[in-house]
Amino acid sequence: MQKEISGIIIECVKGNIAAQPDITAIVNAANAWLRPGGGVAGAIHQAAGPGLAKECEPLAPIEPGQAVITGGHNLPNKYVIHTLGPVYGVDKPEDELLASCYRNALKLAEENKIDSIAFPAISTGVFRYPLEKATAVALKTVLSLLPTLKHVKKIRFVLFSESDLLVYEAELERLTAGQ
Repeated sequence: MQKEISGIIIECVKGNIAAQPDITAIVNAANAWLRPGGGVAGAIHQAAGPGLAKECEPLAPIEPGQAVITGGHNLPNKYVIHTLGPVYGVDKPEDELLASCYRNALKLAEENKIDSIAFPAISTGVFRYPLEKATAVALKTVLSLLPTLKHVKKIRFVLFSESDLLVYEAELERLTAGQ
């Protein structure tokens, strides 16, 4: 699914966040220490190679909602923006912290004149954020920032499963109906 809003393309696709060769920056749903792990972080670190973990070391730890930027190393992307999502039911207020992940990632993208960025579904894996709630926070936050973006012209949400993709597509359709 693709929509153009305020001159910016918003896409929802099923795929691997570490395999987005046409995107300048991908977002890592990181752990506080920015180390390789499972899920999104594991896939990104594996594809990027050991140089990414080495570049991340002095930037860690980060707090929920914070974001930092590194090079892409062996990834096809110039940058990786790492953000720590909230653990649902633990880090409060989780909706504000999750929104900060998207806000801070887009802020770094703008500061670095990045034209395209791909997000995973932050906090919805081992951090147990319910997908529907996380999707609403993610899309509302990103859509609210579109008028402020000068450099970012494409925002892609890369979902791991078909069922996750359907949730994102339905929410994007609901939020943009009539636009």
